[in-house]
Amino acid sequence: MVKLALHPMDRKLLRDLWRMRGQALAIALVAMCGIATLVTMRGSYEALLTAQASYYEHYRFADVFATLKNAPVTLLARVREIPGVNETDGRVVFDASLDVPGLDEPAAGLLVSLPERPGTGLNRVHLRTGRLPEAGSLYEALISEAFSQANNLQPGDTLGAIINGRKEQLHIVGIAISPEFVNEIRGTSFPDNRRFGVMWMAREALAGAMDMRDSFNDLSVVLAPHASEQGVIDALDHLLAPYGSLGAYGRKDQVSHSFIDSELTQVRVSGSIIPGIFLGVAAFLIHNVLLRITSLQRAQIALLKSFGYSSMAVAAHFLKFALLTVMIGAILGIALGEWLGNGLADLYARFYHFPRMDFVLSGFAISVSLLVTALSAFIGAAVAVARVVRMAPAEAMRPEAPAHFRPGPLERLGLQRFMPLAVRVIMRSLERTPAKALLSILGLSLAVSLLIVGQYTFDALDEIIRIQFRTAQRDDVTLAFNEVRDMSAVHAVASLPGVLRVEPYNDVPVKIRFRHRFKKAVLFGLGHSRQLRMVLDENERPIDLPQEGMVLSKKLAETLGAVQGDKLTVESMARQRRTLLLTVARIVDEPIGMFAYMDNAALAKAMEEPETMTGAFVAVDPQQRATLYHALKSVPAVRSINLREATLQSFLSTIAENMRMNTIVIVAFACVIAVGVVYNSARIALSERAVELASLRILGFTRAEVARMLLGEQGLLTLAAIPFGCLLGYGLAALLSELLSQDLFRIPLVISTRTYLFSIGVVLLSAAASGYLVWRKVHKLDLIEVLKTRE
Repeated sequence: MVKLALHPMDRKLLRDLWRMRGQALAIALVAMCGIATLVTMRGSYEALLTAQASYYEHYRFADVFATLKNAPVTLLARVREIPGVNETDGRVVFDASLDVPGLDEPAAGLLVSLPERPGTGLNRVHLRTGRLPEAGSLYEALISEAFSQANNLQPGDTLGAIINGRKEQLHIVGIAISPEFVNEIRGTSFPDNRRFGVMWMAREALAGAMDMRDSFNDLSVVLAPHASEQGVIDALDHLLAPYGSLGAYGRKDQVSHSFIDSELTQVRVSGSIIPGIFLGVAAFLIHNVLLRITSLQRAQIALLKSFGYSSMAVAAHFLKFALLTVMIGAILGIALGEWLGNGLADLYARFYHFPRMDFVLSGFAISVSLLVTALSAFIGAAVAVARVVRMAPAEAMRPEAPAHFRPGPLERLGLQRFMPLAVRVIMRSLERTPAKALLSILGLSLAVSLLIVGQYTFDALDEIIRIQFRTAQRDDVTLAFNEVRDMSAVHAVASLPGVLRVEPYNDVPVKIRFRHRFKKAVLFGLGHSRQLRMVLDENERPIDLPQEGMVLSKKLAETLGAVQGDKLTVESMARQRRTLLLTVARIVDEPIGMFAYMDNAALAKAMEEPETMTGAFVAVDPQQRATLYHALKSVPAVRSINLREATLQSFLSTIAENMRMNTIVIVAFACVIAVGVVYNSARIALSERAVELASLRILGFTRAEVARMLLGEQGLLTLAAIPFGCLLGYGLAALLSELLSQDLFRIPLVISTRTYLFSIGVVLLSAAASGYLVWRKVHKLDLIEVLKTRE
């Protein structure tokens, strides 16, 4: 039988770990949370990135897109001649109003033509189930997976659609997905898979229904390697201008891609900040524990050096303690991170539709996890190891010199006379070890800040909804017409059943230039009397749109580098192309999109054309909503319908599970930090003040009184950490707000009182729980045990 011989120093290491198993476990759990977060975020980032890249490559996702009115297919040959263009695809794409079985409200659909030869073209579909529409079939269609799941539609079902003014029945023959619609969203609203879906039809059938057999109105382009995207976009804008082009744009402005890109940015940023918090706390706990161990084991260190062990060998022993402790946490964290990552990947798979998405624990993620874990151990052990190296054997054999005590600020002010003895003992201890107290406060404040940051994104979402969809937008239904209408359409909409108020709008796609910068955006012309769609100032009060000039959103103004009073060149990309010189009359801050606003009459005057409208905001009588919805399903002039409240509720129900999972994980991890900091600090204080506690017990103090003195210090540190943690949480939220804000959405810096109270409550409860564990140890000690207390 072979026995495994351990080096004497390793046997000592195992004994130290067993004797301090409670504190070592707390450190390991904190490290575990940090590594689990790192593995989850890094793995999810890699999974999303890999799924996206593979999907885009295999299904030929385009690089540049353009929407136009009508162009002959012969124009595609000229597009291919543009330098930098590698491949082109012209399609027929139209909006349609849908009548979905089982859905009272009207839905909106995007009809997209399929290439004549399956497996060719760009932005190809991936068939989930069923078959492709047959050549020559009139109204066979594929429907998007998200739309089919939300409405429980299957191959063989039918739904009504208004196509080119005629109501037709679409026969569902298959369910599909496409890289163009990984996230199905309409404009800058929230996703609503119940009321918006994508349908693919045979090109011959859709082009025939729209009278566009030899034409196309949607262009996709794949660029050649190293081609200039902006150069190709400029060339396309020039070439397509006579055909009603609304302006070409790259992937970064494609709505679905922009959403995924924002998610990737959020995961990458969160995966950098949150693990750093945990590993910083782990390093702090290692620092405290090793300092205490090296103080208790001065004589052992001296003997080891006297027996021939080098300073580096003894220092390596204590470094092993730190490494072994956090590496146990790292291994557990990698396993936990993989489990959490698989759960997050399942959530992503429901929200983003890829052919395949798997969470794979990569060697890179494991290597990075182990590396940063070792780094936190080295940082935490640095001071204690340096002390061991400097410690001379003869000096270490003598007891450590007693600390030099002197009256603190409270004694010098004479305030100690007004304090109970227990409070005086607590305050003296804090005054004599200010560095340790500050580090404990920092550790606990990180727990508070983590909870605040975890809940902040939901506060920001609530604020976006409150400002944009409750205050600025108060309509019940937004109608978009299939073509520009004169103002008489207001009366036609008002005559529909249940309509209480109608406010017209005119959205004009424009290219805005200022000096060397330009941006394609939407210029909204709004009516003079507005109650359903308002533009708000910084105090959330409606502003009057000027009769001269335009109002810009803050993000659009920053992109252009424009300020109030600047004159901008505005080129209309629709209808009659005109170039206007407009003054920036005002800048407003909006959380969604980059828009410009004008009074509709002033816009018509500037465009030198009659006042027109492209849609309407409608207020509806709640008692007649069903009647109105039924009527709207048969109105051929309406291209799409958006129900504000229904869209919001659909989106919130979609992300509810993600919010619940996020809250549970963040709360659990923050509790680990709070318990780890309080428990370790209290256990070290119990060790350091053993003689003092024994003396108090001999003098007649009860166990409860002694425990209050010991734990009161931790309670005071916890209370001191709360305001600092709130400030730190606010600062981290501000950093996230800056890093995560995109063109499509800005993350407002808003933290609710509920979030602050929730974060404070969780930390206080966690601190109380860890204090109870220490109190049990104090309660079990009798006088003799107290006098013998080591660690």
